Amino acid sequence: MNNLKENLDNVRARIAAACSAAGRAPGEVALLAVSKKHTAGKIRDLHALGQRSFGENYVQEALAKQAKLQGLDIEWHFIGPLQSNKTREAAGHFDWVQSADREKIVRRLSAQRPAELPAMNVCIEVNIDREPQKSGVLPEDTAALAHLVQELPRIRLRGLMAIPKMADDVHDPGDSYRRMQQLYGALLEEGIEMDTLSMGMSADLESAIAHGSTMVRVGTDLLGPRPAAGTK
Repeated sequence: MNNLKENLDNVRARIAAACSAAGRAPGEVALLAVSKKHTAGKIRDLHALGQRSFGENYVQEALAKQAKLQGLDIEWHFIGPLQSNKTREAAGHFDWVQSADREKIVRRLSAQRPAELPAMNVCIEVNIDREPQKSGVLPEDTAALAHLVQELPRIRLRGLMAIPKMADDVHDPGDSYRRMQQLYGALLEEGIEMDTLSMGMSADLESAIAHGSTMVRVGTDLLGPRPAAGTK
């Protein structure tokens, strides 16, 4: 628990410092704890320290954790690639899907969201660097998908999400974040209502915040190294 508190304090301090450097208020940037491969017990401990939002990449893994954590006021985000045969479970058990990237997925989420639940929050994942191995809609196709999400019932467009190309000798993720910020702004000018730009992780959250991120997704720097397979 002590390490988790120290990690949480450190990440929050980084967010606050990045916001200050960008002339923004710390409250403008939400922290999403990426808990994939971590135990339900560790999620419970971090929740006890005040963290409420958790992101999972695999539907079945998340459902098992949710069953163990019933009764806690956790906001569950699905952030991994979503297959069409998993949309019903995602629609029924998550508060957010941040990885919507095609018409079939958003239509299924809309149709399968239980009527007794609030509208599902949806972010469109953008493949900002056009990497063939990654999910995400291309930048030029984002507006059409955003308009569709706005028109469908039982889901609510919240914004955009991106996982940029990793830094190397020729690529600075800050350039990816700058282009995401421009795309987000262009869609707002087009009349698309959004409030979330989900980008930035442990290594580069400062750059993402400097370019307008409203939600950073932090895993290892918050929860520590992922446990070995089979750990409960």
